[in-house]
Amino acid sequence: MDSVTIEAKLKEMIVGRLFLNVAPADIDTGASLIATYGVDSVCLLELVVGLEEAFGIVIEDSDFDVRNFISVAALRDFVQARL
Repeated sequence: MDSVTIEAKLKEMIVGRLFLNVAPADIDTGASLIATYGVDSVCLLELVVGLEEAFGIVIEDSDFDVRNFISVAALRDFVQARL
């Protein structure tokens, strides 16, 4: 799966799972999900479940580093490394 496809799928998943009031295409890939979109620790857990379901990856306890979840770009790189 290429990075553009992963990124698009991530944005759809983020908007759908977190009920964000923004179009997936309008999410800034490099923006902080926490500062810009109000993602908190509960939302991050929802994203973990979404990543596992959407991409068929397993996220280990050691993967829980805010740097992996700070932006769509970070999530894209994280997912690509696991696929």
